[in-house]
Amino acid sequence: MSATRREFLQSSLAAGAAAGAVLAAPAIRGQEKAKRYRTALIGTGWWGMNILGEAVASNACEVVALCDVDESQLKAAAEKLGAKTSDQPKHYGDFRELLDKEKPEICIVATPDHWHPLVMIAAVKSGANVYVEKPIGHTIREGRAMIKAARDTGKTVQVGTHRRVSPHNVSGIEFLKSGKAGKVGMVRAFVHYGGNREQPRPNEETPRGLNWDMWCGPGPLRPYNPALHPKGFRQFLDYANGTLGDWGIHWMDQILMWTDEKFPKRISSVGGRYIKGPAVNGPQGQTSDAPDCQVAQFEFESFTAVWEHRQFAGNNAEKGENVGCYFYGTNGTFHQGWKDGWKFYPANANAQVQQEKSQLHAPDDQNIKELFADFLDAIKTKRRPVSDIEVAHRSTNMSLLGMLSLKLGRSLQWDGNKELVIGDDEANKLLARDYRKPWEYPT
Repeated sequence: MSATRREFLQSSLAAGAAAGAVLAAPAIRGQEKAKRYRTALIGTGWWGMNILGEAVASNACEVVALCDVDESQLKAAAEKLGAKTSDQPKHYGDFRELLDKEKPEICIVATPDHWHPLVMIAAVKSGANVYVEKPIGHTIREGRAMIKAARDTGKTVQVGTHRRVSPHNVSGIEFLKSGKAGKVGMVRAFVHYGGNREQPRPNEETPRGLNWDMWCGPGPLRPYNPALHPKGFRQFLDYANGTLGDWGIHWMDQILMWTDEKFPKRISSVGGRYIKGPAVNGPQGQTSDAPDCQVAQFEFESFTAVWEHRQFAGNNAEKGENVGCYFYGTNGTFHQGWKDGWKFYPANANAQVQQEKSQLHAPDDQNIKELFADFLDAIKTKRRPVSDIEVAHRSTNMSLLGMLSLKLGRSLQWDGNKELVIGDDEANKLLARDYRKPWEYPT
């Protein structure tokens, strides 16, 4: 057995054992345990509350603080939390004040993407272990700074790529690694959802209780627009990286979970807004500006991976499999999916299709429970978590490189060891970006 496969199996078993231990614990409201970590949530929106819900359910976390720049979102989160625990967290609008006053042992970072690096780095430097959402950052060099901060402080940093521990994803990767699909020469990762032309939404006065300047933070200061907040930021390239940066990192991560290679050597991408229409950012209104469709190609040493997404026309032509990865092997085609689990279609048309159903949790069909259990076990045992910051950095890089190629309109030759684009000074300058003052880019 190779070292890489052995590490994969050990990490998968560790995650499963950790999840089993937490799932076995009684979930009694107000129950006291021998050790409860002082826990803070920074970014109290929809997904942050999904994560915090699992922290509370673990019986290992005392929620001491909630932080959000939007008071309405903060209030709603506090009310929701009150139904689950007797903890009385303090409320903050600035993460720096929270870290200084509360000294949490665990920080959950569920802000928009452009805030992940600064908050995570500040949290580990303050003494906290961190569960940070994916993608880890907006640019590649932010990720390298995040790894350095984690290693310098010795803190555990888990990234929310929960498909690393989803039971059907884990068994699917083992199916592929066992050779049952044969030699895989190509992977196609995809997300296909419906949609149509996008009309500009009028800019509005900033809602009362929302610190819009702080929301924009190190990114450009745009006029407030409800298309941006809440949730819509993922399709605005000042603050995120579109569908490839949002959805795509999950499937880039599955590709890297399967292969022994750590990065592609050449990347190219094309796409546009052929259906949504031109991007608008004016004094009267805004649209998103991320591509409504994109194809990216990643050339590895032993295979080619292709990403494709579209936000129109849906996907009724592939048995309802509108997200995931197709691994094309000499013995057949393997679909690593989401809600429907995985399926293997043998090359022999007379052979039976094999499949494994998913085991997902409400709300939103996810496996945060297992990933948070692994996080707690990694803190306790002082090991690297399954979705360690460096692992997720490589997956994030694939998405960011695809977006960089699209922006530049040319292919990139990538030195993954030095994390530089070979022979392309313009591209290397875009591995970072200028922050809006007074925020400083992390190094």
